[in-house]
Order: sequence, then C-alpha cells, then structure tokens
Amino acid sequence: MSTHKKLIVWQKAHELAIAVYRITEAFPRHEQFGITSQLRRATLSIPTNIVEGYSRESNKEFIRFIDIARGSLAEAQYLLEFAKEIGYSTTDITPVENLTHEVGKLLWSFQQNLKNKSVH
Repeated sequence: MSTHKKLIVWQKAHELAIAVYRITEAFPRHEQFGITSQLRRATLSIPTNIVEGYSRESNKEFIRFIDIARGSLAEAQYLLEFAKEIGYSTTDITPVENLTHEVGKLLWSFQQNLKNKSVH
C-alpha cells in the first residue's frame, strides 16, 4: 500500500512544521494565542492538506488540497517575516525561511505533476 510518507513534498512540509513549532517556543508568552498559534496552524496545514489530498480518489481533488497547502505556506512565510522584523525569534530563522522556499518549489512541481498524470 502506498503512503503519503513516501512523498518528498510531505516529508519536507512535515520537517517545516516541526521546525516552526520549535522556533515558536521562544516567542513571547503573550503571543501564545496570537502569532505563535497562527504560524503553527499555517505550517501544520501544509502537510495535513497533503495527507488529506492524498487520501482523495482523484487528482483533481488532490490538486485542490495542494492549492490550499500553497496558500498556507504563503501565510506562514509572511508570518515568519513579520516575526523576524519585530524581533520575536531569539534564534536565526533563516534556515526555516529557506525550508519554506524549498517546500514552495516542491509543492509547485508536485502540483504540476498531478496535473499531467496520476501520482497514486
């Protein structure tokens, strides 16, 4: 049985979600229900939409879930940029930002492949 865990795009998105959870541990406590929560939800939405799309029966549906994942990625990229500009991160978030760009490229190319053929 094939599984979403074999997809490189899912593996990198999962890695991104974990990285964001770790860096947001250092965000100010008063932001726990603000930017911290929003950033975590946005990044966790990326691999979960890949998983949900993978479980669908058609590539058309899967493509829709990849679109949602791409939107969540864009939100996360902005929130990371915002957090960096206001000094919320006590560690260098450049590696996480680089990972967002890698995930973006993978999502785009994966979506193009879905449009051209069956991936399941």
